[in-house]
Amino acid sequence: MNSTLPWITLIAPLISTVVITLFTLRWKRVSSSISIAAVLVSFTCSCLIFAHSTIAAAEFTWITISGIFHVPLGLTLDPLSRTMAVLVSGVGAIIHIYSLGYMRDDEGKSRYFAALSLFMFAMIGIVLANNFVMLFIFWELVGFTSYVLIGHWFYRDAAADAAKKAFITTRIGDFGFMIGILMVWMATGSVVFAEIAPRMSGLTNHPTFLTIAALLVFCGAVGKSAQFPLHVWLPDAMEGPTPISALIHAATMVAAGVYMLVRVAFVIQSSQTALLVIAWIGTITAVMAALIATQQNDIKRILAYSTMSQLGYMVMAVGLASNDAAMFHLFTHAFFKALLFLGAGSVIVMLHHEQNIWKMGGLARKLPITFVTFTVGALALIGCPPFSGFFSKDAILALAYEHNTAIFAVALITAFLTAFYVIRALVIVFFGKPRSEIASEGRESPPVMTVPLIVLALLATLGGFAFFARNFLTLPFEKDVAIVVPLFAIVALIAGSGLAIPLYRNRPSEPLDIKLLRHKFYFDEFYSWLIHWTQELLARMSAFVDRWIIDAAAVGGSSRGTWGIGALLRLIQVGNLQGYVFLFGLGIVAIIYFAVFR
Repeated sequence: MNSTLPWITLIAPLISTVVITLFTLRWKRVSSSISIAAVLVSFTCSCLIFAHSTIAAAEFTWITISGIFHVPLGLTLDPLSRTMAVLVSGVGAIIHIYSLGYMRDDEGKSRYFAALSLFMFAMIGIVLANNFVMLFIFWELVGFTSYVLIGHWFYRDAAADAAKKAFITTRIGDFGFMIGILMVWMATGSVVFAEIAPRMSGLTNHPTFLTIAALLVFCGAVGKSAQFPLHVWLPDAMEGPTPISALIHAATMVAAGVYMLVRVAFVIQSSQTALLVIAWIGTITAVMAALIATQQNDIKRILAYSTMSQLGYMVMAVGLASNDAAMFHLFTHAFFKALLFLGAGSVIVMLHHEQNIWKMGGLARKLPITFVTFTVGALALIGCPPFSGFFSKDAILALAYEHNTAIFAVALITAFLTAFYVIRALVIVFFGKPRSEIASEGRESPPVMTVPLIVLALLATLGGFAFFARNFLTLPFEKDVAIVVPLFAIVALIAGSGLAIPLYRNRPSEPLDIKLLRHKFYFDEFYSWLIHWTQELLARMSAFVDRWIIDAAAVGGSSRGTWGIGALLRLIQVGNLQGYVFLFGLGIVAIIYFAVFR
């Protein structure tokens, strides 16, 4: 039956943005209350839609061009979108409430909550869109709102630069995504997902065209989900407020790429070449980000590289043609990564916005709730049983074990590195002696920040069981795989943790100094060099052409030539009658000469 609930779910955050922007910017408490109320409305409607599988959304005609191009305003409400809508709005609601405490003294609080609501509108739009055009519009709106939120403290150069970097980098991937959408439309004659699937013969009959289209669609996920080589924006996005880091890195913006790949799996899985490329891109990203994380000192950047690595696992699962495993890890990751970021935010706020882990230490006693909940998130992230990450990550490892031994080996090394850098951060931040005066004076966060931590800790603990039977048990694994792979994973976990604990316990500073990892494989430096010798060189060449050829020769030359001719003619206009008669006579003589002798 048709219902207004899906449209209310989508529109509520947009109404919040409009009201705050036009009417309540001066009143911070009112603005935050409106934003929280809107996301709670979306969450409530999402839960009702999830509980009643018969609910459908009315569809409207938006664009029709003589039967060639048809775009409806419609929403898809299959099990995937229903579950994802609950996840996005639920985690978003928790982060909204947490923001009341984190942003309580911020001068731009109203502007923050207006942008937060717009972000939720865009993200829910991606989840519910039933065609490529709507998806792409919401996709770009997510990019814009993330630019606004990352650059919330725009008066800081680092935040402004990070916002621009995120926006520009993701646009590169989105350009490929747009071309991929056009190619799919050209081959199938439709942009509606339900109509494309039965018309896939238009693509499958041309394997090369199909592979190119699939990889171009994948480019959108490479940008949004920060996969190699467009991963460089994600760590810098930590310059935004910590709740935004949690929102971007949990179930929302970066997960949108994985969700999009699953949504259009009928295109991606039609090309084995595209699947192989996708699987290896995810694998490379996972291990590369894990290696970099081992040498980072900023607590938020450690978690950012962790997000990048876990997204690599999800993309790897997509490349191994398992939507269930990818979405399973996306769901569990949403809980424990939001928990870790909000826990890091609790630490940062209580330490007066100090983010360097080597200026922390001994916080377990001073921030007991934060410590316990952060530890739960850390154990879930490293895949410690029985926390949620154990089930979802092992599902991906099992897939790799069955389908590609090389990918499995790299994924297992990544699991070892994950345990190493997560336990490293946990030991340095919460154990030992305080390494700074502010660390010795830390105290627990207020309930408005700790209660969301407790809720997320419960979800990170129980979330794996909730999705285990529905996802993991339905995957076609043989019995030996279900036993051997978890054993490998637990060995990697013990090895990584066992190496990190003695290496970093009671250490006053970093005992390892691997410059290649500390400088993030010099990707930023390489891109700076590349921009210097491509974009800036082209700009200099264009400036030379503009100045010396267009301005000096064409524009300036024509103006000077016209002025010179005018000056010559001015010499003739002497104002003397006898002179004019003389010139007239010369003219007659010239005419006679050319008429007679030529």
